[in-house]
Amino acid sequence: MNNIKVNFSIKDLENLTGIKAHTIRIWEKRYNLLSPNRSDTNIRNYSLTSFQKLLNISYLNNNGLKISKIASLDEEQIPIKVREIASRAKVEDHAINALKMAMINFDQVLFYSTYNNLLENKTFSEIFYSVFLPLLNEIGMLWQTNTITPAHEHFLSVHIKQKILLNTERLQLLEPKPVSKTFVLFLPENEIHDIGLLFVNYQLRSKGYHTIFLGESVPMESLTDLLDFFEDITFVSYFTVYPEAKDMLGYIKTFNEMLLNSDKTNLFLLGKKLSEANLEDLPKKVSIFNSIENLVKVL
Repeated sequence: MNNIKVNFSIKDLENLTGIKAHTIRIWEKRYNLLSPNRSDTNIRNYSLTSFQKLLNISYLNNNGLKISKIASLDEEQIPIKVREIASRAKVEDHAINALKMAMINFDQVLFYSTYNNLLENKTFSEIFYSVFLPLLNEIGMLWQTNTITPAHEHFLSVHIKQKILLNTERLQLLEPKPVSKTFVLFLPENEIHDIGLLFVNYQLRSKGYHTIFLGESVPMESLTDLLDFFEDITFVSYFTVYPEAKDMLGYIKTFNEMLLNSDKTNLFLLGKKLSEANLEDLPKKVSIFNSIENLVKVL
């Protein structure tokens, strides 16, 4: 329990809930919704209970309840109202809040119960696109602002990876397409963020394609070995942190010269890092996709 974050600054609450610090202060003063502790220098400090309550308040407010109405509810009525609305409203928002709580508390039971509840009405792909992906994007920002620690991010990432791997393994039972094209999925050297690539692999496998998943930090020259085994290869990579923007075009052009000499070899690229570089002068056998969904559509 010593690893659980139990105290939050008002900036932490703003980052975690999306409610501006100014608004939180107004809600405290006007409606007495939260009761922060204060330091000797009068700096607000919020408990885990306050964070959970504010998540619930934010959810109710985003689903049409006026803040004055929420303030009139008894303390124990707020989570009841949340569950009531979640049962008929947009379940994704409620799930994202629950998964945030699971992350903050390192609560595996809450993670699994939230995921299993989603599975009752959604496919795994729908859960990834509508819940996991928005949550991961938000978690990246929370980590950058020091609202959460790397341990929190790793907790969430590992559990999402487990779900991707489990669902990918289940695809082994599918009848594969005739092996005419092979997708080789890899991350460049020093790149270790593999959730997006794992999900691309899952999507390709679900469509019956032959894939080879090589994972993180693969030296470019080692990929040449694949050319001896397969003729029709589409390499797929995901740039989250590396290569650096200044090195990216050089990396792609070197890749083109080293690995894309055949008419049947191509490179598909995804990842937020791509937006940081000027990539107008791309080799013709290199394609950039702004989302996994767009890549899947062209297959």
